[in-house]
Amino acid sequence: MGIRSALVFFAIGASIFFSTAPCRAQTAAPERDSTWGDVTTVTATAALSLEVLMPRVFYSDPEATVGWKARWHVSALAPVMTLVGITTLNELVLKDAFEGYRPGCDETNQGGPNCETFGMMSSHSIAGMGALGHGVAVFIFDTTKWSDGRFSAGSFVGHVGVPLVLGTLTLVGRGVGDYESTGQILAGGGTGLVSGFLLGMTYSLMARPECGYTGALICW
Repeated sequence: MGIRSALVFFAIGASIFFSTAPCRAQTAAPERDSTWGDVTTVTATAALSLEVLMPRVFYSDPEATVGWKARWHVSALAPVMTLVGITTLNELVLKDAFEGYRPGCDETNQGGPNCETFGMMSSHSIAGMGALGHGVAVFIFDTTKWSDGRFSAGSFVGHVGVPLVLGTLTLVGRGVGDYESTGQILAGGGTGLVSGFLLGMTYSLMARPECGYTGALICW
């Protein structure tokens, strides 16, 4: 074999080595259940919407007309929109900071199909459980502070029961649909629950359930 032939074989071998050595197997795009994606968006949105639409239920002061009253408060938008802000902050800023891969995603396919965004923390879980935390706080303080400990089944169902169902469906759906891992779901749910409770507590303690002295059904 001449020098020219040896150089040709060397060049071919080197090109094969250097072109294939850095290559690694591409991870296939993970599958997501779009139905569960839609369902969890609806349940999380419905849970937050309910906290705006649900009236404050309280037992009227004996000095006024005795009995259960319900008042709709436009001011409920303040804590609920704060929860929406926390959810948006997580979706647009915190997820990129945490860089938690969604199930089936890693450094080889991040940015590809179904891996466009990160999963830590679950924004849907923050919203769904945030609504539950808010509702629990409003129910507790409306019961203990404003109703002198009297239990209202309607308030419990509207502020606790229904948000609990919607929030649980949101958490389960995010896992079943393979959108986030268990840790990402629990982190989002815990953050939402605590944030929602603190906001609901502040709101319910500061804003009386009655509409001042007017007796109107809608409080501003």
